[in-house]
Amino acid sequence: MPFKLALIQMKVAGGRKEENLSRARALIAEASRQGADAALLPEAMDLGWTDDSCRSEAEPLPDGMPCRALAEAAEKHRLLICAGLTERDGANVFNSAVLLGRNGELLCRHRKLNELRIGHPYYAQGDRLNVAHTDLGVIGLMICSDGFAHGHVLSRALGYMGADVILSPCAWAVERDHDNAKAPYGDTWRRAYRPVARDFAIWIAGVSGVGEMPTGPWAGMRCIGCSLVIGPEGEEVVQGPYGVDAEAVLYVDVTPRTRPARGALWGAHLQRPPAAPRPRGRREHPRAGG
Repeated sequence: MPFKLALIQMKVAGGRKEENLSRARALIAEASRQGADAALLPEAMDLGWTDDSCRSEAEPLPDGMPCRALAEAAEKHRLLICAGLTERDGANVFNSAVLLGRNGELLCRHRKLNELRIGHPYYAQGDRLNVAHTDLGVIGLMICSDGFAHGHVLSRALGYMGADVILSPCAWAVERDHDNAKAPYGDTWRRAYRPVARDFAIWIAGVSGVGEMPTGPWAGMRCIGCSLVIGPEGEEVVQGPYGVDAEAVLYVDVTPRTRPARGALWGAHLQRPPAAPRPRGRREHPRAGG
């Protein structure tokens, strides 16, 4: 069945956990009022990606305060929530993502696998992929640069695992002097998402936060949104607005496709010549955030 996905391209303030969670709750409530069935939030939306605060402020999953706050929002509004959170597990901190059900239960957790080199001092290594069987379809999780692992092996693996939709919390950043008119942001992710979406007939959605990065190896850089959804024919369905202040909630009607193959049958299916995607103009559906 089709469902309405809210892409919450929210401002993420580095190290300001309470502020970020308050903002997330308000935007989730807005998405619920607009009839969303599921909401996707950015990578490390509690503290910010590679923010120095993660070493002391990361909390366990699912029992830490950030995950509990999002679980309460999921239960209150009766929608699925996927969000990136920093996770404390003993001596380790992980760059993680959670999928929370309509009752606030933890359906799936993913620890980032293809972390950028500059993230290695902050986050421990993930060691598995996961999908969750939900009333909206089979949902797979990845995080940001997991999507461009060599050969797209991680997103393709989620396709083999039966994912109808892949949700990816992200933190897409540029230098302060980046000129989007001269070098429009997003081709890296189009190249990563399109072939996998087309080959496996799945939806792939990546949501980035916006805002300044105050600490860490990318201090001074800016997260700029441009959240992206690619449909099951490899077509671009929506791209969010660009900018350090471009907070928005975007809405996409997602209709999962019947899996065209399973198991070893994928080999023959993937060797077929790809069909050209239907002509379809890019749509932008920003709604101002709270």
